[in-house]
Amino acid sequence: MMPNDLKPGERIDELHRNGYRIIQDRNRFCFGMDAVLLSGFTYVNPGEKALDLGTGTGIIPILLEAKTRGEHFTGLEIQEDSADMARRSVALNGLQEKIDIVTGDIKDASAILGASSFDVVTTNPPYMIGQHGLQNADEAKAIARHEILCTLEDVVRESARLLKPQGHFFMVHRPFRLAEIICVMRDHGLEPKRMKFVHPFVDREPNMVLVEGVRGGRSRMTVEKPLIVYRQQGVYTDEIYDIYGY
Repeated sequence: MMPNDLKPGERIDELHRNGYRIIQDRNRFCFGMDAVLLSGFTYVNPGEKALDLGTGTGIIPILLEAKTRGEHFTGLEIQEDSADMARRSVALNGLQEKIDIVTGDIKDASAILGASSFDVVTTNPPYMIGQHGLQNADEAKAIARHEILCTLEDVVRESARLLKPQGHFFMVHRPFRLAEIICVMRDHGLEPKRMKFVHPFVDREPNMVLVEGVRGGRSRMTVEKPLIVYRQQGVYTDEIYDIYGY
């Protein structure tokens, strides 16, 4: 792909992993640190198949392909414009044999992709309920941030259906919904097994939480040491630089 093949408003960003790049549109929803941290928290073992629900422009499947030895990666995205960008990013990196991008609704994911079809499911879902928080007037950004087209329960229910028995579920979300997250996961047979809080600074409360669950897992959860993003204003901690690959 050449720069003049980009659509108006699009740009190509470096991912600092395997020389991979990604197409983004500054007027739509661009990936953030939460997606990168989720890719660092997730593991996909050799021979396993992974699915990312609500993949946007495909950042998580592309990063997981770079960071893990998984066999195949799929991204499901309801917005066709974002799915199109994701497919072009996959092609840009020559990953057509390793990554598929499917256009479809999370609420129908198991019907579209097949029950018990994946070893790993990842998701960076909308964090806000309805009108909670600032509702972005731009539809693409609003859909990414607010539970407009799907709810937390939709995401967890379909993840449980999509996973093989003992399959692993990985999600990044906001701590203020943690009680709900744990309850919904257990309601759908995803036992919370691992959790990590993300703090912007060492003396600030967490603003993200990374959660791993296992379909049909036993009741035992590990809370890992927190991840601190900034050592000082504008300077990442060594762990963040390592996750980004700088």
